[in-house]
Amino acid sequence: MLLLTTAITTGALTLSACGSRDDKGSDSDDGGKKTTVTIGLDAPLTGDLSALGQGIKNSAHLAITNANKNKEVPGVTFEFSPLDDQAQPTSGQQNTTKLAGDKNVVGIVGPLNSSVAQSMQQVAQANNVALISPANTTPDLTQGKDWKENNRKRQFSTYFRTATTDEVQGAFGGQYAYEHIKAKTVYVIDDQKTYGVGLAAAFSAKFTALGGKIVGTEHVNPEDRDFKAIVSKAKSTNPDLIFYGGEYPAAAPLSQQLKDGGLKAPLMGGDGMYSGDYITLNKKSAGDYATSVGKPVEQLDSAKKFIADYKAAGYKDRYEAYGGSTYDATWAIIQAVKAVVSENGGKLPTDARAKVVQALNKVSFDGVTGRVSFDQYGDTTNTMITAYQVDATAWKARHSAEYKR
Repeated sequence: MLLLTTAITTGALTLSACGSRDDKGSDSDDGGKKTTVTIGLDAPLTGDLSALGQGIKNSAHLAITNANKNKEVPGVTFEFSPLDDQAQPTSGQQNTTKLAGDKNVVGIVGPLNSSVAQSMQQVAQANNVALISPANTTPDLTQGKDWKENNRKRQFSTYFRTATTDEVQGAFGGQYAYEHIKAKTVYVIDDQKTYGVGLAAAFSAKFTALGGKIVGTEHVNPEDRDFKAIVSKAKSTNPDLIFYGGEYPAAAPLSQQLKDGGLKAPLMGGDGMYSGDYITLNKKSAGDYATSVGKPVEQLDSAKKFIADYKAAGYKDRYEAYGGSTYDATWAIIQAVKAVVSENGGKLPTDARAKVVQALNKVSFDGVTGRVSFDQYGDTTNTMITAYQVDATAWKARHSAEYKR
């Protein structure tokens, strides 16, 4: 059958044929045939969040390119099938169904949005295909809706992520706001989406536990770009800081309109706000804050090769906030395939998908972002978080720390 894959230097789609399988379920190397497996990807490749989505796609593609170039899994060639969800849950579900319907797909990288992941998890589970996100942060996805009562239970055996949760990120943000920004009062806004609501709640819980005061709350539609009513409400509370649980397409105009309206308080958000496009879209972004998972890859010795390879590949889009975690997510699937093939005498078994899921629970390696491994819920064991601030026209790292629940 024909498989979609991306060309190494341009990202353009090309077609390539898959080899036949022998009696043991593996493609035979005889007669020039080869074992070919596919890694799928789901991300917003178009639309408002495409800056993050393209960085995710390119970083996954780079990992697959390097794996093939270095023959990371002897006898196995990886192909890449990226699909666009436009940050819409329905599209994510459809993409998962399409990828799971291809018997050569052994795992899917993505999605970006937690709300999209909720629509994909059941499909991935039903088809026993690994789904590993470099960006999802909502705790419910792995630990269930009762995690706040410390009644944690893994929801899907096929779901993993290389990004730490909002329980960790939100609490870090609340502590950073109180102890480093020295804010005593905060006005909290969220976009009513799964990610934004959860992040704002975790931030508020930690901030108030330390002695801070939430002086007002508001909800917006993530598609809104006119925030005059909220500016008026927020201004009346005279907060030290405004926190936004949501993503940069709305956060940027919200920040600018708040400042145009006379508020001097900076805006703070999470990793959904941490994008170069936030600064491009917001002429008054200077001084604003965002937290993001991990340390800046530019500060990591472990990321030097990734940065160099990404530049050399000539991708036109930045790797953005999730480049390193995407490379690691893709590499985790590759390492799981490697373990499965090795345990099966150098051949891909007929139940490769199930074996890959099992192997991911045991995967452990030094990746771009540091040590990569997963806990009993499928969550990353790397809980490093960084606070950033816009300095002129760029995000600058201000503080990084491991934050344990």
